[in-house]
Amino acid sequence: MYKKLFLFTMVCWVAGAVPAFSEGMFHQDVTYEVDGRSYQGYFVRNPGLGDAQPGVLIVHDWDGLGDYEKQRAFLLAGEGYAAFAADLYGKGVRPVTLKEKKAQSGALYADRKEMRARLLGALETFQAMKGIHPKKIVVMGYCFGGSAALELARAGAEGQGFVSFHGGLSTPENQDYTEVRGPILVLHGSKDSVSPMSDVADLAGALDRDGVDFRMEIYGGARHAFTVWSGDRYSGQADKASWSTLQEFLKSRLR
Repeated sequence: MYKKLFLFTMVCWVAGAVPAFSEGMFHQDVTYEVDGRSYQGYFVRNPGLGDAQPGVLIVHDWDGLGDYEKQRAFLLAGEGYAAFAADLYGKGVRPVTLKEKKAQSGALYADRKEMRARLLGALETFQAMKGIHPKKIVVMGYCFGGSAALELARAGAEGQGFVSFHGGLSTPENQDYTEVRGPILVLHGSKDSVSPMSDVADLAGALDRDGVDFRMEIYGGARHAFTVWSGDRYSGQADKASWSTLQEFLKSRLR
């Protein structure tokens, strides 16, 4: 039943329709500030589940917060988790061209201190929201967002876990995983050309050296961005498998 619902909601969102199960969900844009600059995230929760709900912080891909992250937030709310899709670029900053996407993501890759500040600002905003249990939050992200989730983990942020979906896995110079405060889950494709299997092996070695609790799942034949429904590299099999693994992880960390 769940697989049928999952496929149905994917088709509905790609077609531009709001899925039926969004009815009854509380959802809204959330404007917040980090170091005097405005950002606009997106919050979804099921009010019927009461207060102090466990939460999931979603970090967007390099094209900024959009419909994709919002739909994932709805899916998570449907599973009983409050979800907040963060904004790392700034209110109204939604790059469209390849050049713009590279510029926005590249600026944060080059300034890890600024990336951490924006990530921590989004996490603190989420923790302060009504109906959220501030100590029960998992951070996850896609592609650029997966890299960002690992950055937040290395920063020693408070979190029950950190999840990367086909993210960049290389560890920046002069960084390590000694300050990580929650387990890490890496969901990756064997044919990811952005972060090849050599990066997966290097990350596993780094996590082992620093004593981090981690798990990795590698999906044979899956390429970079295998969860992006509208993309030409989408893999339904890897998408469903990774989503199922995420649900197991969330249940073990937040319930």
